[in-house]
Amino acid sequence: MVERTAQNQDETAPRDSFGQLVLPFAHRTRHARADFVAAPSNGMARAWLLGAPAWPEHRLALWGAAGAGKTHLLDIWAQERGAVLLTGADLTQATLGRLFDDAPDMLRAVAVDDADRVEDQRALLHLLNAAREHRVAVVLAARLSPARWPVVLPDLASRLRATMAIELRQPEDTLLRILLLRHLADRQIVVSQPVTEWLLRRLPRTASAIREAAIRLDHAGLAAGRRVTRALALSVLHDMLAHDGAPDEADARAR
Repeated sequence: MVERTAQNQDETAPRDSFGQLVLPFAHRTRHARADFVAAPSNGMARAWLLGAPAWPEHRLALWGAAGAGKTHLLDIWAQERGAVLLTGADLTQATLGRLFDDAPDMLRAVAVDDADRVEDQRALLHLLNAAREHRVAVVLAARLSPARWPVVLPDLASRLRATMAIELRQPEDTLLRILLLRHLADRQIVVSQPVTEWLLRRLPRTASAIREAAIRLDHAGLAAGRRVTRALALSVLHDMLAHDGAPDEADARAR
């Protein structure tokens, strides 16, 4: 059971027919384990998060650039552990009251995405302290290592320093290729292989850039009412593409 942002803090949290705590959190698309693309760049994070080792203080932090797979891994763990899934913006004293005061015996685990964007740092400190007291596992995901979060509370800084932090590195070329093909397929964008290869050679080597390119191509293809060509891609991705001199044979085929 994965739950999401608290909608009404005044309602009494019901339980389902199996006795699980059901919090009134909004739905979001879930990521399945089978959809996650395993690669060396995310191997250590997968091993520590999904391999179920003993974490110091029952806490783990995943960090890395946008698109590296943090949210996907967090969703997998939350589904398999029956965790409550929050974002940093969701984490407030009121939310924690629902989690720990109403039914702490029903709470198995908590996952916080964008944890470095928590506005109420006292709420995050309260979460870590309460989770430790009740032996509730906590996973935090963020773009920066916890040691680099802009923390002003000394006690919170101490808790974060004691949290094991695992980096998801930038994806390898093979993973970037899979990500681009998947993003295009998910959006039902028709792109020839020469154009795909041309894009892979010139787009920035980050997962976030691959995702941004797919989004732009999708919008451009829909607006133009035609398949994605090199000319169309160049018109909407010109600020992202690297230019390395004279066109090669693959460039000619991609036209």
